[in-house]
Amino acid sequence: MLKLLGSAVVVLSCTLMGMTIASNYSRRPGEIRALRNALQMLETEISYGATPLPEALALVAERCDSRVARLFRRASEELLTMRGVTAREAWETAIADYYPKSALNRCDRAILQELGNALGISDREDQVKHLVLTKEQLQMEQAKAEDASARNTKVYNYLGFLGGLTIVLILI
Repeated sequence: MLKLLGSAVVVLSCTLMGMTIASNYSRRPGEIRALRNALQMLETEISYGATPLPEALALVAERCDSRVARLFRRASEELLTMRGVTAREAWETAIADYYPKSALNRCDRAILQELGNALGISDREDQVKHLVLTKEQLQMEQAKAEDASARNTKVYNYLGFLGGLTIVLILI
């Protein structure tokens, strides 16, 4: 009876590990899509609304997908603290807070950090150009993420379960 219970626990835990890894693969394309939409809103606020950056970030946080709202809200909060932080520093702080809980990878993070180098230091037209470039780079990453999701989601789901069964068979 104890062997059966232990075997079930091993199979269940391995299956859950596989499902967790597969979940990151399936969440990433949607999160990148949500980021692109939020950046489009930010571009609109900066170019057409001529909204100051802290307010534009706050408006985007209110209207965008909840998966990425935390990034824009945190950047806005950092800029509004009146501690003298630059837009770049506020953006980097927001990314550092957002990244560990997201499904994004290092490449996505690097793209977002590169955007932070241009925020708040140039005129509207230049910031819009950087936002457009970032959206294009994220679009390419989204295509890669969708491909990786299609390939790897089922693999990791099955791998977790079958890996657990293999461990049980080896231990019995």
